[in-house]
Amino acid sequence: MVTTLPYGSWPSPITAEQLAVGGNRLGGPTWVGDQLWWTEGLAAEGGRQAIVRTAGAVTAETESPETVTVLPAPFNARSRVNEYGGASWTALTENDDAAPLVLFVNFADQRIYRFREGEEPAPISPVGMEVPAAHGPSLRWAQPTPVTLADGSREVWWVCEQHHDARDSSGAPLIERYIAAVPLDGSAAEDAAAIRRVTPSARFVAHPRLSADGARLAWISWEHPQMPWDGTELHVGQLQDGVVVNSTVVDGDTGTSVLNPEWADADTLVYVSDRSGWWNPWRVSFDGAGASEPAQLLQDEQEYAGPLWQLGMSWLEMIGPDRALSIHGTATDSLGVVNLAEGSVVELGLAATAIGSVAYRADGLVAVYGVQADEFAAISVGQLSTDDDGARLGQLRTIRSSRQDAPDPALLPVPEPITVTTDSGQEVHAVLYRPRQEGFAAPEAELPPFIAQVHGGPTAKAAVGLSLAIAYYTSRGIGVVDINYGGSTGFGRAYRDRLKGQWGVVDVEDTVAVMRHLVREGIADGARLGIEGGSAGGWTTLACLTRTDVFSAGVSSFGVADAVALAQDTHDFESRYLDQLIGRYPEDEQIYRERAPLNHVDSLECPVLLLQGDEDRIVPPNQAEKFRDAMAAKGIPHAYLLFVGEQHGFRKAENIVASFEASLSFYGQIFGFEPPGVAQLQLTRG
Repeated sequence: MVTTLPYGSWPSPITAEQLAVGGNRLGGPTWVGDQLWWTEGLAAEGGRQAIVRTAGAVTAETESPETVTVLPAPFNARSRVNEYGGASWTALTENDDAAPLVLFVNFADQRIYRFREGEEPAPISPVGMEVPAAHGPSLRWAQPTPVTLADGSREVWWVCEQHHDARDSSGAPLIERYIAAVPLDGSAAEDAAAIRRVTPSARFVAHPRLSADGARLAWISWEHPQMPWDGTELHVGQLQDGVVVNSTVVDGDTGTSVLNPEWADADTLVYVSDRSGWWNPWRVSFDGAGASEPAQLLQDEQEYAGPLWQLGMSWLEMIGPDRALSIHGTATDSLGVVNLAEGSVVELGLAATAIGSVAYRADGLVAVYGVQADEFAAISVGQLSTDDDGARLGQLRTIRSSRQDAPDPALLPVPEPITVTTDSGQEVHAVLYRPRQEGFAAPEAELPPFIAQVHGGPTAKAAVGLSLAIAYYTSRGIGVVDINYGGSTGFGRAYRDRLKGQWGVVDVEDTVAVMRHLVREGIADGARLGIEGGSAGGWTTLACLTRTDVFSAGVSSFGVADAVALAQDTHDFESRYLDQLIGRYPEDEQIYRERAPLNHVDSLECPVLLLQGDEDRIVPPNQAEKFRDAMAAKGIPHAYLLFVGEQHGFRKAENIVASFEASLSFYGQIFGFEPPGVAQLQLTRG
């Protein structure tokens, strides 16, 4: 039997509470001995990021094993390097029966702690000063890298971010980053002099990799105004007594993004470069005379890397001297084995459409973190076999799903990648999610309301895959389209570079083109189009609302409204990002002001909901508050929700619930339906 109700008013068992506490945000898997370890973000514990492991050894037959939370509350394994953090922990196994030694960065004070399971963690790095410009500790750590030196001794090297109570030559806060060795014995906890700098400092560094013989270190760096997807340099240095004594830039420049170096052997370095227009695998070799010319190993119009938003991200892992596991693709991701000698890739045929990370164990067991079109994000394992005929991956078995309460498949939408052509002839990629709940239909001839979701970054990607946050809308009869506007990753450097100097123009045009396509094709109701996005997606949301008449409602989460304010008050990692997206500041201040949605509120005709965290250092609350005040002055219906204790993105369960329910109520009021079971959001005009 089918129940007929207007789109948007279908009752759905998918609740905001499920989105907040029914699942966990999983981190990428890591092998620690024969166990699998990872992190889980626990919304029910205020967003605490815990370290979790399997209760026992993992084999190719293991499925849904018991798990153990290794990191005790209230410790939170989360780094603030570059504000976006990234890899924040490691575990060292030893030859005896002792539990692994766990090292992690604690979010509250950004100190490194060590402990064995069952012990109380103790700090091994010094207390950082409170530097006003840093809005937090002056010493921060990320991407721990266990190394074995030429003399056989073991250490852990970290990316160190050091804020100084001073200014650089441009007047910006003085910050340096470098690779450092922190003693495992805790001697640096009270004596910063015990920390050894391994590399010279740069504005940004990432991905340290020590050669197997302990003689060379590879790492990447970049300087303002570059971002890591614009231009990086690949360094290789000789080591003496655990310190780089000389180094050479072997590839990369201000126009080439080099990422993910990995040693194939003591004299061969494999990495990913976009010199050809696509992030593809390259190689450089070393002998007594120095480094060879870089050589492209594989020419493929797919991306073998992505934007380095967080330290520790990796797309390439060596599994032998001439083979590597590789995450690659365009609209969707694939996992394959690259034959470096032949310049070929064998696809492993995973069902996953978006792959976050992989981890290889010496016996061939592979752990994959990914999401499928019909299954939620999960960590799975399978047995990899390779021979002269290629490579095969055995059946994947789920170790840990991000959701333990997956809803009935009849409630879930089916992702449809689409490509739309703009009026100027440019292709735009998007992922369409039509309203769907078996047993419900809308009145004949009614078209559904549709929400354009605009990803952040803006150098990022809308992944193809199952999302409960999207199903929250679609199961109620509201369509969603996730847009990969020009500037998104996954489609080559030229597509990425379309946004250079055009932020607030190309992203708006591409978003509008997708929505008009849906209306022309009879997929969406042109009178009920909404738009929402967070961070840079909030900028595009507000720009679409103030510069076009396509949308009748919008939700901006911690979105950018004022480009000048962002240039003057944001964190170091993105402080020169706008040079690439808009132009140099203050030289191009007029363009900044002309593009800013805040300066076009007079053209705004529809209601807006603003969601914001009060501790956000990336896009501070003053951005949302200026836009709110401008709407109030014009008498535009709006709401502003400020969440206490939240940073750039919401992690606390109660705030996640409030943000989703507020958004649903908001759309219902504007689009003319009543979502059952949701309290009405109060809008104001003043």
